[in-house]
Amino acid sequence: MATNTVENVLKSIDEEAKKFKSLVVNKDIDPTLDLGNLLVCDPNPITRFEQSKNKNEYLKELSRENTQLLFNEIWKLPAQRTEDVITVKLPEPTTRLPREKSIPKPKATTRWEKFAQMKGIQNKKKTRKVWDEELQKWVPRWGYQSKGDLKRDWVLEVPQNADPFEDQFGKKKKEKKERVAKNELQRLRNIARTSKKKVPGVGNTPTVDKPNKSQLTKSLQMAQQSTASMGKFDKKLAKEPTQRNSGKKRKFEPVIGALSSEKERERHILDTLNKKGKMNISQAVNREITEEQQAGQNERKEKKSKKKGKGQNRALPKSIRSNKKSKSKGRHR
Repeated sequence: MATNTVENVLKSIDEEAKKFKSLVVNKDIDPTLDLGNLLVCDPNPITRFEQSKNKNEYLKELSRENTQLLFNEIWKLPAQRTEDVITVKLPEPTTRLPREKSIPKPKATTRWEKFAQMKGIQNKKKTRKVWDEELQKWVPRWGYQSKGDLKRDWVLEVPQNADPFEDQFGKKKKEKKERVAKNELQRLRNIARTSKKKVPGVGNTPTVDKPNKSQLTKSLQMAQQSTASMGKFDKKLAKEPTQRNSGKKRKFEPVIGALSSEKERERHILDTLNKKGKMNISQAVNREITEEQQAGQNERKEKKSKKKGKGQNRALPKSIRSNKKSKSKGRHR
């Protein structure tokens, strides 16, 4: 009995051991392993794949063996425990994989960044909140309820030299808009400088390249006309060019004497009226027919509604009908 139990235990152990594959994998040619990319390259020929009947099972066995080789090499690396988990630091990859996209080009430096590099100024990251001495608490640096929020100033002091009737709140809003516009213009100039394009602008707006003669003359004309008198009573510099009317002059038709041009103009007006006045007869007839049909349908509907109203009144008992008639007579009186 004892020998039988020992044999049964050994058989069960052998059966369980057969379920698990061995950790040792033997191959004719050793595969190359790249632990940094977790990559296995197996150069062994796949003659057994062509000869085998069950090809899926063969592929599963081949992938299991290569994965086992990879894990055997990973467990040889120095391991460490972090939060009840064993981790391994992988080495640098040896296989160079191709990129999907090209390497991004470095961004072009702005004028301020160039100036900071030249002077050795380091960019310090600003905190999101600043200390407000008036409220004695930390407030946001920008945005809602910030130190520079316009809604906080419910009273503004009028300067001594300023107009007492001037709206100081509107002035402060205008100054803020101008600052925002200036920053936006500076941002567009930086973008145009990096892409080597001109900044769209009017008058004296700075451009990337040097302004040419036509741009300078245009800016000079705008500066000469910028005063209240349109430059009529301004003091001129020595050798300053006089302003010429570069715009188009309006031409007026003569009132007397040009009979031929007047006839042509009137004939053109009559031709346009005649073109618009042409009538499509078939379209007009069809419209008339549809209007008559719609009118007939409306009349029939009104007659049917009147008949229905009379029938409903008859269906009521005599006492209710008499009460309704008496009420209507009293209203008419």
